[in-house]
Amino acid sequence: MALPTINPTTTKAWGALKNHYENIKDTHLKDLFAKSPDRAGKFSIEWNDFYVDYSKNRIDETTKKLLIELAKEVQLDKAIQSYFDGEIINETEGRAVLHTALRAPSGKTINVNSKNVVPEVGAVKTKIQTFSDKVVNGELKGYTNKSFTDIVNIGIGGSDLGPAMITESLEYYKNHLKVHFISNVDGDHVHQKLKNLDPETTLFVVVSKTFSTQETLSNATTARSWFIKQAAQEAVEKHFVAVSSNIPNVTEFGIAEENIFPLWDWVGGRFSLWSAVGLSISLSVGFKNFEALLEGAYEMDAHFRTANFEENIPVILGLLSIWYNNFFGAESEAVIPYSQYLHRLPAYLQQGIMESNGKSVDRNGNHIDYQTGTIIWGEPGTNAQHAFFQLIHQGTKLIPAEFIGFKNSLFEDKNHQDKLMANFFAQTEALMNGKTEEEVLEELQSKNLSEDKLKKLIPFKIFTGNKPTSTILINKLTPKSLGKLVSMYEQRIFVQGVIWNIFSYDQWGVELGKQLATNILKEIDNSQISDHDSSTKTLLKKYLN
Repeated sequence: MALPTINPTTTKAWGALKNHYENIKDTHLKDLFAKSPDRAGKFSIEWNDFYVDYSKNRIDETTKKLLIELAKEVQLDKAIQSYFDGEIINETEGRAVLHTALRAPSGKTINVNSKNVVPEVGAVKTKIQTFSDKVVNGELKGYTNKSFTDIVNIGIGGSDLGPAMITESLEYYKNHLKVHFISNVDGDHVHQKLKNLDPETTLFVVVSKTFSTQETLSNATTARSWFIKQAAQEAVEKHFVAVSSNIPNVTEFGIAEENIFPLWDWVGGRFSLWSAVGLSISLSVGFKNFEALLEGAYEMDAHFRTANFEENIPVILGLLSIWYNNFFGAESEAVIPYSQYLHRLPAYLQQGIMESNGKSVDRNGNHIDYQTGTIIWGEPGTNAQHAFFQLIHQGTKLIPAEFIGFKNSLFEDKNHQDKLMANFFAQTEALMNGKTEEEVLEELQSKNLSEDKLKKLIPFKIFTGNKPTSTILINKLTPKSLGKLVSMYEQRIFVQGVIWNIFSYDQWGVELGKQLATNILKEIDNSQISDHDSSTKTLLKKYLN
């Protein structure tokens, strides 16, 4: 096997961590800081324009040491080497996992099946650049010789979430083109998007590796029908391009072969924004910014590949997730970006993390008796503070949270930025410290409340604190820093998957529902319901009648 197949629970480090957990589980973060005045320095990493503070986590030096020993025992270092060397680590699908090759500089050698893939990656980048430049500068025109004003990306999953998240995150850098995303097979969704577009000035980017995904093909077919109500069939090739590996299906649809941007089977959908799937990103913000995104991702890749585990950002953050998931029993993690630009990041990470590591069979084919995967959720701060922070502060669940913030705003409005970041810093401190009964009493006494009212209020205003957080502070939101951030989460997924002894890069769990939907659609088309459970059969009858 390309990856080690070590059950983590059989390692010495895992047993030591279980014992250590019993000793530390009730220790309060305030006490850890009191015992170690330089704790912030010991539990932080400064790299490039990133500062990662993980000192507000329920760990001490022994925890860190044992977690790193766990990473070493499961041979994470060997796994990283296999990953970057292009070995077949997605074994159930027989594929390498090399989205990292998509951002490697030209001149590098990265082999898949003894073939260096970097030159062909470079050729596709050149094609993206040439096409993007022509559309942006108006050289490439539609069938009535008008320049394009709107770009519509049609895809689903990684073919939608990645490009949509990046283009919205980089809205500050966008050009004059308006970019729209159609994903859901919900007809109201596609028709709503189309109704305000002009066929003469709209360019469609259809993204599907196999060009057979039901949602994408249904939406693309609807878009084409809408388009040829005004234009001739021959004009389709001027307004539709495809990102796909299935040339026959694409050309049959009416898209010219020169307008097909290729994909490779070693690029997983949820990690594909770095490939031609990112064409809509390049169209939206220009190729130079798309290239800077790739450069940032490559820098994080190099950090992940070469840094010692003790100073390795994806490794440390991945190990912290293991610590909370497998020892504290925390089932979810909140991701809170203090930037409205990053409002789609939690949704993007949900797919990346939950589709990758939502597995219950290990790499040996055995059923797993320990927890894998984490539930990822979140919203931007400060909105989140007025929504679900109540649950994190005073609820019964332990929810580790990750805070992402930027030192500098893009519009340089210091007044707003200071208020935003004051909340950013205050929340992690509040989650750590909480508020004691004595502090509540002192606060209430200043309000001249009656003794009876005061006693009744005290229990409701106590915060236990000891809620773990990690803080990622970045200089500024740029295409390059965003590339580093997204790569950081990708590599963290890998770390967790290796430790849990699972295959992170297949997605068989997505297939079953698709298969059943195909069968049920035939029944709906024929108005003939076959054998189902009583619930499904009744629901289908309600729908058809």
